Amino acid sequence: MSGILDVRIVQQDSEPKIPVTLCTLSVGNTFGESILQDLPRDTTVVTQTTCELLRVEQQDFKLIWEKNKDLMNELISSCKFKNGFGPSVTASTKMQQQPISPPPRRSLSPDQPNPAEPITDTPSITISKIGKSLRTLLLSENTCLKDRKVSGRLVRRCAPGTELVDWLLELSPGIHTRAQAAGMWQALLEEGVIAHVSREQPFKDKCFLYRFWADEEGTAPALPTHEDVAAAEVQLQESIVTLINRGPDAVLRMIMRKPSHERNQDDLETIYEELLHIRALAHLTNSVKRELAAVLLFEAHPKAGGVLFHQGDEGRSWYIILRGSVDVVIHGKGTVNTLQEGDDFGKLALINDAPRAATIVLRENNCHFLRVDKENFNRILRDVEANTVRLKEHGKDVLVLEKISPQQKTAFSYFKYTVMAGTPQKMLEHLLETRLDNLAGQSNTAQDPFLEDFLLTHIVFMPTHLLIDELDRNYHLESPNQDRDFVVACKKRVVQFVYRWIVIIRHPVFEDESAVEFIEDLAAEVEQDCIQYAELQEDCSMIHYVMTQLRRYQEDLKMHEQKWKLPPCGQPISLFSGGDEENIRQMIHPQDDIIFRVYCADHTFCTLRLPIDSTAETIKLIAADKLKLRATHELCLVDVRSNGERVFFKDNDISVPTALTLNGRIFVSPKDHLDALTPLAEQEEPTQGIDSDIELFSTKELAYYMTVFDWELFWCVHEYELIYNTFGRHHFGQITANLDVFVRRFNEIQYWVVTEVLMSISLSKRVAILRKFIKLAAYCREYQNLNAFCAIVMGLSNVAVSRLSMTWDKLPSKFRKLFTEFEALIDPSRNHRAYRLSVGKMQPPVVPFIPLLLKDMTFTHEGNKTCLDGLVNFEKMHMLAQTMRTIRFCRSRHLVLEPPSPKSEGEVKSYISCLRAIDNQKVLTNMSQKLEPRRS
Repeated sequence: MSGILDVRIVQQDSEPKIPVTLCTLSVGNTFGESILQDLPRDTTVVTQTTCELLRVEQQDFKLIWEKNKDLMNELISSCKFKNGFGPSVTASTKMQQQPISPPPRRSLSPDQPNPAEPITDTPSITISKIGKSLRTLLLSENTCLKDRKVSGRLVRRCAPGTELVDWLLELSPGIHTRAQAAGMWQALLEEGVIAHVSREQPFKDKCFLYRFWADEEGTAPALPTHEDVAAAEVQLQESIVTLINRGPDAVLRMIMRKPSHERNQDDLETIYEELLHIRALAHLTNSVKRELAAVLLFEAHPKAGGVLFHQGDEGRSWYIILRGSVDVVIHGKGTVNTLQEGDDFGKLALINDAPRAATIVLRENNCHFLRVDKENFNRILRDVEANTVRLKEHGKDVLVLEKISPQQKTAFSYFKYTVMAGTPQKMLEHLLETRLDNLAGQSNTAQDPFLEDFLLTHIVFMPTHLLIDELDRNYHLESPNQDRDFVVACKKRVVQFVYRWIVIIRHPVFEDESAVEFIEDLAAEVEQDCIQYAELQEDCSMIHYVMTQLRRYQEDLKMHEQKWKLPPCGQPISLFSGGDEENIRQMIHPQDDIIFRVYCADHTFCTLRLPIDSTAETIKLIAADKLKLRATHELCLVDVRSNGERVFFKDNDISVPTALTLNGRIFVSPKDHLDALTPLAEQEEPTQGIDSDIELFSTKELAYYMTVFDWELFWCVHEYELIYNTFGRHHFGQITANLDVFVRRFNEIQYWVVTEVLMSISLSKRVAILRKFIKLAAYCREYQNLNAFCAIVMGLSNVAVSRLSMTWDKLPSKFRKLFTEFEALIDPSRNHRAYRLSVGKMQPPVVPFIPLLLKDMTFTHEGNKTCLDGLVNFEKMHMLAQTMRTIRFCRSRHLVLEPPSPKSEGEVKSYISCLRAIDNQKVLTNMSQKLEPRRS
């Protein structure tokens, strides 16, 4: 653009080597075209005067050359302005020695993403509006946006990152930390709404200067008008909510765009937590995911139709789709597959060191990927194998251990290896020999993850009767040399294991007759062995504790022999006597009786009283006998739901009455008459509840007693019930009644919300109830009753309610914005990321969103094999145990809430314990359309 440069070359045959000027370039000349050939520079370019240059990056130049369209216009648009200060600035170039030919085809992938650059060509409309609003408010307050001198040049309207963060924190009480505010600014930066003044930094809460793109382009008016400020203030709350939701993802993308060597430990942990929820990585071990966290790169492509790589290209990277979709195209066949978010591709070419087998074409704009380059991919595979220890017996693997990396070590740093897979017997042997000795002196709260994982999941791969056989064998191990220390150590380990078993698992151990018999025999033997081995005195006190817990459980069971009922009109399961409202709800035990109805096709019924753990076959045969049905071998037991759907029970299913849907009924019918089964008329009506006006109750009082009631239901759920539910309770012969009741409660609240809104005929009444429920959700969130909170929000999001536009239009904007914030919190995208981040900041007690825990269990189960090459996949057990530990964490403290001022305590408690609800979506939609008919 201006200035003069010399092009010089060093004479190789002269001593000393003297640089020779080949030519001089001035305004309008170009140099450096050799970047098209990927050749090294062989001349030096020296500035003679102060120069201004236009520079085109190699990847941009190659893309432009390939397109060969409007070449000069694109060159100009992609150039960067560069100042040269003085004659000492040098650069290298290669003189053009041959005609320039088009470069070889290349991937769209950048070599190294720059976290300071936007990930889109143009910002989205939503983010553009938010940026405009924030800039307007900043300028109206005349605070931190000022003209400043940077490196001798004037930069218009810029502000330090620290001041921008301070301003956001003062602007909204919903922003709690500086890191959260910085993430919100990063969400604007990654779409190009703001930028670092020299485009060298992502957003940081430091003294780096940032400015809005409108000020950079010089297209914005000098100062906003009063109308602009008023409009910005109206949009402010919605803008803040949007940025709060987008901030964490923006920070994650910024971290993944950093070079690997710049990522700190917090960055790696953030990426690792994200990788745990990516479907394509579910089969990988956690150690591999931690390795990937250090090398994964983020890649964004703004335009559909681009080619990521071509068939026949060298395989250089493995890709995982974070957002968007791609087409898989093969020569001669066209598009053979479409890959969506969560899928991966490109791995086969790396494993086999083969050319790409297909071309990958972007299907939509703004596709986001994670990329692992070949070198890192191969290194991780090598490292995993190098850190793996395989123990063999008779030529076969029996235990696979993996070395624990420094990043994975916790308080248990003395454990050098973690168990990845093994036979059940060998894993138990390893646990007894290596873990219990180290834990002997530690408190109950400091549990070894491997020990706890084993105890929480052993029922999957080692049923209790096999476990106690192995424990009995280990207790009676004898040393060939009569080594006293060896014998004592074996006995101590078994006692300590049983002690930990009871502390961690509690009552399910006592419900197993073989386990009770083993514990009683073990206690007697320990008493005897204490006489011979003084070293067992401490273990004797442990076994005394175990026996105390067993006797207490047995006494409680005798004192609380319970009889439950499943009322005929859809009410929740309750104690047959009605119970004392002051009493805490009791846990449902397998031997408890339950009273329920079984119907046949003509809607006649019989009433049965059977144990909770009765099988479907037992229920079927007894009901058939009472109803005088013949051909019992041709009968089916069916859950007929309110919408007419039929769900069949297998003969070995147990806990049948508690597994019914909200308004379902149990039917028994011959197989050839199933089409005749229809719902009862009452099933289309609300479940029978207290007929009271919700407006008469204090919202805070409702939320308080709902939380207390839900907490009692949650407290009764055992972690094992998650496994029974995931793998199938018939495999274990165990009930899931307490989990069933808690899940039913979620559905009851959800459909209660919909029913109450739709049963309000007048518009003003519906608006008042909408407000009531939004306030109720807010109080439930405050009390950390997330199960009820999510149920209420999902009820208000039901299409039968969300379509009531006249009702929502009358709702004050304050409540609409609050509900928008709530909807964002339960947004299922990115595997419920917003909810998980929110829960991660909470301290117990918490009533968690139970459907998500069940989804996590199912995701882990279906995405990972239980056995690999004849060995138990213990990495899967660890992931299952992690979800089960969430329940343990949420109730690791007792619920202590300050009750609100009592106004109608008895009425409220009765009301919230039995809510009226219609769960037939067709009926609800019809009710909604009668209230507000479709507009033509």
